[in-house]
Amino acid sequence: MKIPKRIRTYCPRCGRHTEHTVVIYKAGKRRSLAEGERRYRRKQEGYGSQRKPEQKRFAKVTKKVVLKLRCVECGYILHRRGIRLKKAELVEVR
Repeated sequence: MKIPKRIRTYCPRCGRHTEHTVVIYKAGKRRSLAEGERRYRRKQEGYGSQRKPEQKRFAKVTKKVVLKLRCVECGYILHRRGIRLKKAELVEVR
């Protein structure tokens, strides 16, 4: 699906509809020193089975695309959960 690079939508900070730049959200790198990550590594050590059961078959074949919208006027960033897509493509709309 083709998604426009610029969308005119409501900005909560400005309190009106403004132009927003659109980027497809990508999760950042996991922190190896975070408590949950340390706990996971500690549980994985040594002999024994996997900490959590491995999924045998996947129920879904796609992920929901999250759009990151940035207001051009004030710089406020908001996330908008998209729909399930095999392929999302940002395009310049004239």
